[in-house]
Amino acid sequence: MRTASFGDYEIIDASGGEKLERWGDHILIRPDPQIIWNTPRENPLWGRAEGRYIRSSKGGGQWEFHTRMEESWTIGWGELRFRIRPTGFKHTGLFPEQAVNWTWMGERIRAARASGRTVRVLNLFAYTGGATLACAAAGAEVCHVDASRGMVAWARENAALSGLEDRPVRWIVDDCEKFVARELKRGKRYDGIIMDPPSYGRGPGGEVWKLEEQIYDMVSLCARALSEAPLFFLLNSYTTGLSPAVMEYLLGAALRRKGALSSSEIGLPVTESGMVLPCGSTAVWEPAR
Repeated sequence: MRTASFGDYEIIDASGGEKLERWGDHILIRPDPQIIWNTPRENPLWGRAEGRYIRSSKGGGQWEFHTRMEESWTIGWGELRFRIRPTGFKHTGLFPEQAVNWTWMGERIRAARASGRTVRVLNLFAYTGGATLACAAAGAEVCHVDASRGMVAWARENAALSGLEDRPVRWIVDDCEKFVARELKRGKRYDGIIMDPPSYGRGPGGEVWKLEEQIYDMVSLCARALSEAPLFFLLNSYTTGLSPAVMEYLLGAALRRKGALSSSEIGLPVTESGMVLPCGSTAVWEPAR
C-alpha cells in the first residue's frame, strides 16, 4: 500500500542511505538504512537542503542546519494540520506514509457512523496524533495513549491546529499495557484499536518495552478490549525483523476472532525515480464482509 500524494510532503529523491524530503516549504535530508542504492544525485535540491541529520558512529546523531530556519512550521493533509519540528532523534513529528491507513480507517468509521453507530477507537503508542486526528475527523470518539507527556502535548497542539480540539478525545499519558489492563477492569471496550509500537522504549515509570519480546502478549491483551462488533484492529511496525506476513500471522493468532486478515508494506512515492520507497509494515484484522 502507498500514500499516493501527501500534498505538503514529498520524497524528492533517495540515494546513498539518505532521502531528500520536502516538508511544506522546507527541504531536509534524513538517513534511511533501507536506501542501499547509490544512484546519481542529479536533483539540485540535494545541495540546497536547509537541514541534514548526521548519524553518529556511537549511535544517535544530530542535525546540521545549512541555513537559518524556523524552529517549527505547519503542514497539511486534507483537513488536518500538523506541527513539524526536527527532533534530536531524526524525526520531525509525523510519519506521512501512515496517511494510507488514516484513509482506510476513516472510510470504515464514516460508514459505521452513517448507520447510526457510535464508534470508539483506542490509539496506543499514539505519538503526535496523526491516526487520532484522522479518526476524530471521521466522527469517532478516540482514546489517545502515549507514555511521553511531550508527545501527547504535541498531539493536542495538532488537534487545535486542525480545528478538532472540541472533539471527544481522551488524552492519556501512561504506559500502554498498564492502561489497557485498567480499561479491561473498568469494562471499557473499543470498536477499533490502533497499535504503533516502537522497537524499543520506556514508559513514564521506567517500564522497558522490547517489541519482539512483548508484542504478542500486548496484542492478546488488547484483543480483549474489542467490542462485540468491532470495526478493525490495525498493527503498525517499523522493525525490519517483522515482515508483514509475520505481523499478519501474529495478529490472527493473538485475536482468535473470525474475520479477514491482510498485511502489506506501506510506502511513499519518490518523485525522481517514480518508484515507491518502503517505509514500514501494517497488518489489519477486520470483520468478514
